[in-house]
Amino acid sequence: MSELSKAIFLDRDGVINEDLGYVYKIEDFHFIDGVFDACRRLHQLGYKLIIATNQSGIARGYFTEADFNTLNNWMLERFSEQNIPVTGVYFCPYHAEAEIDNYRQESPYRKPGPQMFLDAAKDHGLDLQSSILVGDKLSDLQAAQAAGIARSYFIGEADKLPEEFKDIPVYKSLYELVGLEFGG
Repeated sequence: MSELSKAIFLDRDGVINEDLGYVYKIEDFHFIDGVFDACRRLHQLGYKLIIATNQSGIARGYFTEADFNTLNNWMLERFSEQNIPVTGVYFCPYHAEAEIDNYRQESPYRKPGPQMFLDAAKDHGLDLQSSILVGDKLSDLQAAQAAGIARSYFIGEADKLPEEFKDIPVYKSLYELVGLEFGG
């Protein structure tokens, strides 16, 4: 049996790029300072990079899956130009209160549901106990916990975390996190 790999799961908006709300246009996608250096360091440490992102803007009719895919491909090209392999991108277009009928549903893929993480683990031979999540919303942390991801980090303000997540380390950015936790 082959050995399972470790991964770092990254939320997109707020961790990789500035969260301007329902980002789907290339001109509105602004990488957060230091994100490439941080991801390069994590890759050097043997982590597979997996992006897991809720995209309810699709369900709400703000943009289409084709719009998401166009932006996603552009983003992946920027990572590739930096020689940073991204192992996979998982997204959930569903929302229980969607405007678009085809997307109106409860889904285990929508964080805080764990299914994006579980699918990534199966698709890429990942050990979730050796993996890490970096997110900027409570739902990211809840999804990681439900999936059995052992370590999580929060990007943002500590006062936004409820009591049961107060032991999660909080950082201003992925770059700061990697520098302080991984000798970035």
